[in-house]
Amino acid sequence: MLQINGLNLTHKKDLRIILDKFDLVLNYGDKAAIIGEEGNGKSTLMKWIYNPEIVEDYIEAEGTRILGNERLGYLPQELQDKDKEKSLYEFFSEMDCFWNQTPKDLGEYANKFGVSVDFFYSEQKLVTLSGGEKVKAQLMKLLMQEPTVLLMDEPSNDIDIASLELLEKIINEWQYIVLFISHDETLIENTANMIVHIEQIQRKTKCRYTVAKMGYRKYVEERLNAFEKQEQQALSDKREKQIRDEKYRRVLDSVQHALEDCSRQCPSVAKNLKDKMHTVKSMGKRFEKEDENMTQMPEQETAIFFKLGSETSKIPAGKTVVEYSLDKLYTPDEDRILSKDIVLNIKGSEKICIVGMNGAGKTTLLRKMAQDLLNRTDIRAEYMPQNYEDLLDLNMTPVDFLDKTGEKEERTKIRTYLGSLKYTADEMDHPIRELSGGQKAKVLLLKMSMSEANVLILDEPTRNFSPLSGPVIRKMIQEFPGAVISISHDRKYIKEVCEKIYELTVDGLKQREME
Repeated sequence: MLQINGLNLTHKKDLRIILDKFDLVLNYGDKAAIIGEEGNGKSTLMKWIYNPEIVEDYIEAEGTRILGNERLGYLPQELQDKDKEKSLYEFFSEMDCFWNQTPKDLGEYANKFGVSVDFFYSEQKLVTLSGGEKVKAQLMKLLMQEPTVLLMDEPSNDIDIASLELLEKIINEWQYIVLFISHDETLIENTANMIVHIEQIQRKTKCRYTVAKMGYRKYVEERLNAFEKQEQQALSDKREKQIRDEKYRRVLDSVQHALEDCSRQCPSVAKNLKDKMHTVKSMGKRFEKEDENMTQMPEQETAIFFKLGSETSKIPAGKTVVEYSLDKLYTPDEDRILSKDIVLNIKGSEKICIVGMNGAGKTTLLRKMAQDLLNRTDIRAEYMPQNYEDLLDLNMTPVDFLDKTGEKEERTKIRTYLGSLKYTADEMDHPIRELSGGQKAKVLLLKMSMSEANVLILDEPTRNFSPLSGPVIRKMIQEFPGAVISISHDRKYIKEVCEKIYELTVDGLKQREME
């Protein structure tokens, strides 16, 4: 059993409260998903549960965690700096438990995760692996340690669809405790039997959390139904209050008018009227107390919303946007051929998705395509890389990064847009390095929106957005009037947004049938 009692988490820098009196009990068989908007503290909570010392530099924490005999295993959202320059062999062999693995054990891991047995002994540095390969390496190392509590922060990021299905199998078959953060709605729907929802409401001035022992889809439906019921009751209470208050005002005005017209020659009448006025005012005070218990309109953290593209982003249906060909695609260090005879043609506002196994070269290909398309003058292309730091200056604030003119009007407009993306005034003035992955992604999306681009090149565009914002992001890209070239393993994104799917193989791009 894993138990958390009375946990308070507060940002030291801006004193924003992330969690207040947070309680959670997890037992064997629980598969709990932590959800919430970007920057709400999901990763901070996960780190604190694993090791409170990790967050001491920026978080004030109070509360207790009871672990008993549980063994915690933690998969961080990003590969740790201390591991980036290690070879795969160094990464695995530094664990004593690695040497307890038999050749058969390693063969089973390799087969499950779609790698060769040589993967464990490779001299390749982790920093040079694809995003999905990094996750696979960390996950295999974690499982070798035989934890009883799996703490996983975005395990679904960057892994291919086959590995996503394997991850679902691992979670569903896990006999002990799983607590994970993911933005992959399909993964959450297929695995979680408990939802931990962290919210920041009233423009992030108030925190709220919900622990629901149910699946994600049921939670969303019950939450929506509860909000609708509360809203209807609040509107009904408001209408009844208006009718009651109007009647009260008429009685009050009548008695007040009668008192003013009452002559001093009628002291008995005046006394009766004063008594009546006292009764009426007592009734008014009673109404005020009743109003304190009126049903309030529901407070909820709404998903982000803004439009991507404009009328100038439209591309004529017959216009050829991309005629791309590449004889050979090499690894970034050019020591190996990943694919050959690559051809891709896109017309009009087509939205295509490139899929393939981890390490196939999808990100390398998209980066090369972006270099070509960004230099063209007949289209206006914008690129969102898988690694946001390739484009973002982490020392700048979001406002400074987006501001191209320095004019007051421009900066005011940027702040308005950032506000619509659920940034607080403080967050707008924080260095980008202090923002969450989702908040960094929002900066790039806003940059695209303000640029009036008509071609978007997107590497895993939904990877850092919450399940609640995911549908909004998908709709935004689906309605974009220009062309979209993307890489994604998000099954809902592929189904709802993409018109054509191409798989990157060693023999080029092969169009796949839509499911």
